[in-house]
Amino acid sequence: QVQVVESGGGLVQPGGSLRLSCEVSGFEESGLSLDYYCIGWFRQAPGREREGVGCIDFKDGSTYYEDSAKGRFTLARDVAKNTAYLQMDSLKPEDTAVYTCAAGSISPATLEAVGSMSPRFYDYWGQGTQVNVSF
Repeated sequence: QVQVVESGGGLVQPGGSLRLSCEVSGFEESGLSLDYYCIGWFRQAPGREREGVGCIDFKDGSTYYEDSAKGRFTLARDVAKNTAYLQMDSLKPEDTAVYTCAAGSISPATLEAVGSMSPRFYDYWGQGTQVNVSF
């Protein structure tokens, strides 16, 4: 059974940094390979629709970022740990949201062509982790 588990959320002051982790398990047991998946991050703030943040190809590490994430957020992954990371710097109060990661069988190159991270591309979802940016 595929599982996706986020961690690392919490309270941080404006201007601070936070690193979220997304551990994925159960792919091999389910007959799947992470080599064909992109680990995406989404966020949803109170009263707002869910929006994409970025996605990292687990095999080659190529990335796609939504405009809101460019310059402040960085994606990374550790293949040995089956874990993807979202490093968030220069955080702003408007970054407050529940951050959720998901695994989708889509490439960053395709996301560039499409121009957005639609949730419909993602098959396996975590429960989310809360990030609060305030004094």
